Amino acid sequence: MKQLVAFITSGYPEKQFSVDLALALAQNGVDTLELGVPFSDPVADGPLIEAASHKVLQQGLKFSDVLDITKEVAPKVDTLWMGYFNSFYQQKMPKLLPLAKEMGLSGFIIPDLPHEEAVVYDELFQANNLSNISFVAPTDSPQRIEQIVSNAQKFIYMVAYTGITGSGASEDLQPFLQTIKEYTKTPVFVGFGVNEKTAKQKIVGADGVIVGSAFTKVLLEEDTNFTQKIDKCCTIASIIKEEINS
Repeated sequence: MKQLVAFITSGYPEKQFSVDLALALAQNGVDTLELGVPFSDPVADGPLIEAASHKVLQQGLKFSDVLDITKEVAPKVDTLWMGYFNSFYQQKMPKLLPLAKEMGLSGFIIPDLPHEEAVVYDELFQANNLSNISFVAPTDSPQRIEQIVSNAQKFIYMVAYTGITGSGASEDLQPFLQTIKEYTKTPVFVGFGVNEKTAKQKIVGADGVIVGSAFTKVLLEEDTNFTQKIDKCCTIASIIKEEINS
């Protein structure tokens, strides 16, 4: 069964909404939740996710709010934190990782932490039974891919093209995907530009997809209420899960 990972921005539009949406998505095909930790300069995120991050930060969201949401969601849904390293570093990694483990988190996705710097924290992640998801991009050489994926845990985040999330760019992923799989047995999930229209094409040869902007677009709609937003997101999730497994 191909896996579906869904990204949502913590606390947007409201904290309880994030909890309700996460639990609803888990009932509609989502296998893993990528709980976004809003950051002021999300360099890998496209305009939709960046807009949601800025809006919720303007509302006064704090890291303690992310913890509150996590406590409600992580025991019920496989949950990863997706955020930029400064957000986690400020919380003191030796204290944060045991707390994450205690709350039931399964790992972190940190797009601006290079592999060479991430290895410093390998023992800390291992000691707390947490995964630090590895990224590979089309610009990586085969030698670098081999290095990055040699100790990859849970899944490998394969960036589907050079750019930002949600831009909808299209590239032939097969040579890139085959190169990754030469060096690892860890599942490879495709991110960036995945939605209900592209999922069937993106999943070819991969083990899962990561979807963020498609959900965030719905959350940013001003003419739909919370119930409608959740229903729309669940419909998208169900369609994508069916598409990647048909």
